[in-house]
Amino acid sequence: MIKKYFLLFLSPHIDKTMVQYFPYLLLLMVAIMLLIMFANRLKVAYPILLVLGGLAISFIPNVPTITLNPDLVLIIFLPPLLYADVFSLSLKEMWKWRRIIFSFAFIVVFITAAAVAWVANMVFPGFSLALGFLLGGVIGSTDAVSASTIMKFVKVPKRISTIIESESLLNDASSLIVFRFAALVVTTGQLVWTDIALNFLWVVIGGALIGLAVAWVMRKLHRFLPTDANMDIILTLIAPYIMYIVANEMGVSGVLAVVAGGMYMSFHITSILAASTYNKAVAVWDILGFVLNGLAFMLIGLALPEVLIGIEAEGMSLATATNYGLLITGVVVGVRLLSSYGAVLITQVMKHFIAVADRRNPGTRVPLVLGWAGMRGVLSLAVALSIPLTLENGEPFPHRSLILYITFIVILATLLVQGLSLPALIRWAKFPDYEDHIPEAEAESLIRKSLAQAALDYMQKHYKEGINDSLLLQNQKDIWQYQLDLPKCNTTPEVRKKYVAILHHQREILHQLNKNPRIDEEQIRNFHRQLNLEEEKWEVWED
Repeated sequence: MIKKYFLLFLSPHIDKTMVQYFPYLLLLMVAIMLLIMFANRLKVAYPILLVLGGLAISFIPNVPTITLNPDLVLIIFLPPLLYADVFSLSLKEMWKWRRIIFSFAFIVVFITAAAVAWVANMVFPGFSLALGFLLGGVIGSTDAVSASTIMKFVKVPKRISTIIESESLLNDASSLIVFRFAALVVTTGQLVWTDIALNFLWVVIGGALIGLAVAWVMRKLHRFLPTDANMDIILTLIAPYIMYIVANEMGVSGVLAVVAGGMYMSFHITSILAASTYNKAVAVWDILGFVLNGLAFMLIGLALPEVLIGIEAEGMSLATATNYGLLITGVVVGVRLLSSYGAVLITQVMKHFIAVADRRNPGTRVPLVLGWAGMRGVLSLAVALSIPLTLENGEPFPHRSLILYITFIVILATLLVQGLSLPALIRWAKFPDYEDHIPEAEAESLIRKSLAQAALDYMQKHYKEGINDSLLLQNQKDIWQYQLDLPKCNTTPEVRKKYVAILHHQREILHQLNKNPRIDEEQIRNFHRQLNLEEEKWEVWED
């Protein structure tokens, strides 16, 4: 089981390729950083510019073509990106909007796959229904990174961002399930509906259970092993890979395993990692996500030459293949828009029979935004590349290159058209104030006052006699009491700016003190870290 993955990573071909392409990969990272900075300046989603940048680089003469092993594509990119997405979501908000999230993540994906399968079978020569469902599974999932990046530049209600991001996370699992069963039918030529139904239940339920089991074991390892901060962070890095590999080898959904396990770890993270370790882990995961997402979207553009070679080998004209891709893009976008309005209609009917999160009619603009926020991205290309080269009988996999090209067109078209127009559409929609949450200033004041009151009560109950003996505790008590006495304890941007300036001056003093040869520099660094944490706290409040 595990031997297969080691052989993939340790084969001489892979080693030679990695060494050969290493300078090229460094230049790619520089290009990625420049493109992301440019995207931030233009206030557009960086995946769009990364894909276009990859396309531009692929047309440069003598630029090497990176050919990834299909077996390595999913295992490298998918587990950590899914795991990071889970930690960035609010489980509380996901549960509140669970009905519409699950309907988009599963029902809409299956409807999309069926529509793509029917159109492909009717229009594409030699395209069976099984191949159509396989194509539907490949392009069935939406991209969470693109949507979340876009929503950073425009004001979107929390419920809308939660629905879009959560649905993008969960539909990865449903699309891969469709892809898996369709690939099984294509490669074996067998279709037994009873076996498929039972296998489907095992794939879904088993995937979630294995993810939870691995997460439980990892939590125990964090608690009982004599680890330090570095070891704990390494354990968080390998956890999604273990979940994914174990689930795949058990014949269940690796995606659902990572999602379920990630939710479990996210819920218990404060009891697993110390505060300082958690801060370091967040920084490590931010860098890892940045690198993997950047490379993944850049590779979408860089994959074009290989895809074009495959189209030529199949003897199909580029114009015909492009028209097929645009047709499938229209089907995917159209089905999602119709499903979005259908979900609203069903909700308005069902609210008379069951309790729903919001009984108000959302109108016509909200479902339009939800339907339009369906960009395809990294996962679709990774799944397409993972299609085996041959069938079980050794024959070439039918229409593999065409599926790859159609996937490429769908990704490019949705990113460019939907990705560039979505911010304007969101502004046009003019979402109402749903009043899902109390205002930020009021929430900040409530949280600070609650924490201050809890601290004072605890101090009075447990350390009543020792407060006056400690200048630190007495001073902190006065601060908490001051926060309680204020009508509002939130601060203005001007006050925050002044406080940060004071912290910067303290850093200058630390530099001066570090010139004293009798002061250990490690102590200076400890105080630097304290100042950094304090400044980071105020930056978070400002955001």
